[in-house]
Amino acid sequence: MSGETSAFTPQPLPATQLHARASATYTAKLAETQSLLQQAAVQFQANGQFTITQASSLGAEDVVITHLINKLGLGIPVFVLETGALHPETLSLLEQAVQTSQAPVAVYTPKSEAVAAFIAQHGTQAMYKSIELRKACCGIRKMEPLARALAGKEAWITGLRREQSNARAEVPLTDESEKASTGRIKLNPLANWTWGDVWHYIATEDVAYNPLHDRFFPSIGCAPCTRAISLGEDFRSGRWWWEDQLPGGSAKECGLHVKKPQGAAA
Repeated sequence: MSGETSAFTPQPLPATQLHARASATYTAKLAETQSLLQQAAVQFQANGQFTITQASSLGAEDVVITHLINKLGLGIPVFVLETGALHPETLSLLEQAVQTSQAPVAVYTPKSEAVAAFIAQHGTQAMYKSIELRKACCGIRKMEPLARALAGKEAWITGLRREQSNARAEVPLTDESEKASTGRIKLNPLANWTWGDVWHYIATEDVAYNPLHDRFFPSIGCAPCTRAISLGEDFRSGRWWWEDQLPGGSAKECGLHVKKPQGAAA
């Protein structure tokens, strides 16, 4: 074999090894999160029916919350928006979650006729043409199914953390700012957690997670609208990255967690 060379490409470390770093106050934050979820399971349940649900994108934060719901035996139902444009890895994790979660996992999909009409008019690459068309696509694939998932609910649970972006820097554990317009409050049990805390929990509890995280996808949405990030980039820089140089293109939100102005319609 003299004269031959072999190329060796090192494999990236698993996200559990790369990111798992518990903060000094991790134990207190975990207790805070468990207490919030336990209180919510009591407060938003009557006659065996829950008026609260967890919104899960199957990202790192969301699988932690679902695991806690199951570990604590709370039974709080979970829902996932299957947009019709998710990565195969996300779909595989969704199937696993539906089969293994003790708490029920409901899957909401967009209305097929609305998706077909949008594609017929604007094409499959519409999201890259303008912010307006991208948001319209999000409206069909995410916002309308979200409205159905939250119908009749008094509260919902999200994986929002203050560390995720500037837009989320003041996320509270309990957010009642939209109660007057929507009739719901939002619980963010991981608001105070760091990225290292999230992965410390996943590693120590052996929680199944999306393998895209091993390939530097910290925030995972629809496949056309999500990319891996580079060292030093913002957590949400891999979402709708082509909009960065456009007016209003730095918000990095699809609408699920954008606060409406006072007086706006729910």
